Amino acid sequence: KKKPHWQTTQYSHSLANTQNCKLSSESERKVLNRLETLAHKNFTVESKNEKESYIYVFQLCGDAGGIPGAGVIQVDSKKTENKPRVIGTYNLTQVIGGSDWVELTYRNDDAYGQCSKEMSKAVIMFTCKQKTDVVSEKDKECFYLFEMASSAVCPDVQSQLSTGSIILIIGFCLLTFYLIGGFLYQRLVVGAKGMEQFPNYAFWVEVGNLTADGCDFVCRSRSREEASAYRGVSAEPLEEEPEERDDQLLPM
Repeated sequence: KKKPHWQTTQYSHSLANTQNCKLSSESERKVLNRLETLAHKNFTVESKNEKESYIYVFQLCGDAGGIPGAGVIQVDSKKTENKPRVIGTYNLTQVIGGSDWVELTYRNDDAYGQCSKEMSKAVIMFTCKQKTDVVSEKDKECFYLFEMASSAVCPDVQSQLSTGSIILIIGFCLLTFYLIGGFLYQRLVVGAKGMEQFPNYAFWVEVGNLTADGCDFVCRSRSREEASAYRGVSAEPLEEEPEERDDQLLPM
């Protein structure tokens, strides 16, 4: 059996929002606010079988089919003049939810004869899906179950990259652009050759020299003046200097 699908109609009434639903607790209000993007819309679905054919209209905390207070209504499509039946009102709303689902219940305080003097209710189950798609199912005479797949209840997808990873990626992209762009500029515009093609070559050479001097200053255990005062001693024997004789200086 092919399940019927909802049709969506934009509803621009200014009062159609989640604040219209009457709830019993503030925790329910927080769950219901997750469905705020589905407000201002009428959702319509048709259910058919061999004997019956009904059209259901649902609106989130708004007047379904323009009927004041109605959250879900039922219309018998086989009868030309048939008053819509209110299955549930948003004045009697219950909401529960999980990480990727929300269950909304509308009740109707007017008892029908076919309901054995019990209140009818409509349960709309919202499940996570990127496209809105709703099907209906009638469980009992006075209990109606609707299932709506919507991205409104999907949990927020967190980025897989940390802040540090994003900064590293941005830095790598900027460095790549700097090197390639600077190389092309130096070669094509300035006409540099060899190492001069490197962007800001003189600046980076100076940075390297200053870095080397800093490491030399910090890491050396002796000062340069003290180190230069000593000379290495050669392992080879020193040549004897010829003895100076002053015999030739004596008077004859």
